[in-house]
Amino acid sequence: MGPLFVTWLIFSFLFRTLANAGLPIVHLFRTVFDADWLGNPFIASILAIVLTLAVLYAVGRVTSEVIGRQVFQLFESALERLPFVAKVYTSVRQLIDTMMAKKPSSQRVVLVDFPIEGQKCIGFLTRTLSDSETGEPLAAVLLPNAINPTSAFLQVLPISRVIETDMTMEQAMSMLLTGGAVGPDSVRYSAGPVAVQDTAEADAPKG
Repeated sequence: MGPLFVTWLIFSFLFRTLANAGLPIVHLFRTVFDADWLGNPFIASILAIVLTLAVLYAVGRVTSEVIGRQVFQLFESALERLPFVAKVYTSVRQLIDTMMAKKPSSQRVVLVDFPIEGQKCIGFLTRTLSDSETGEPLAAVLLPNAINPTSAFLQVLPISRVIETDMTMEQAMSMLLTGGAVGPDSVRYSAGPVAVQDTAEADAPKG
């Protein structure tokens, strides 16, 4: 009963807001076209909601296709001229592009021992590299915090200590955002380590 009541409150507020935004246009139509049927509160509210949604859709399309794209490009250009901010922004953008990519090599959800051995933590294998002294394969793994995945730890550890799961990126994010309440019923927990594969090389175009 609680979730149903909350859902009703949210939609009631949303519809009321949309109706209030469009009612002035409906009243204008009623005055111009002398349409008495627009005086019906129910019909006026429905028409106001439809008009508001139509205006928002049109504005959104124009903004995203023309103005929005130009503004975003201008904003990115300004960021890239700031020494420290440019480095952080570029790194974050590359990370997000890697995590959102549809290529399997960029969607490797793994488990690592963290914060102590024996306690597994969900992580995203962002790339593989090697120890410059011994040549040992290493993994760079991003460990997002539960509930607030925008904060995370970056671990560089031997590839042998990384377990690749059979979870998708969406399943892993659902588990993180809900504190484990939503997720798959089973997970590959005791499988062998991941195969050594540099994600940068895997994503590079083949010529």
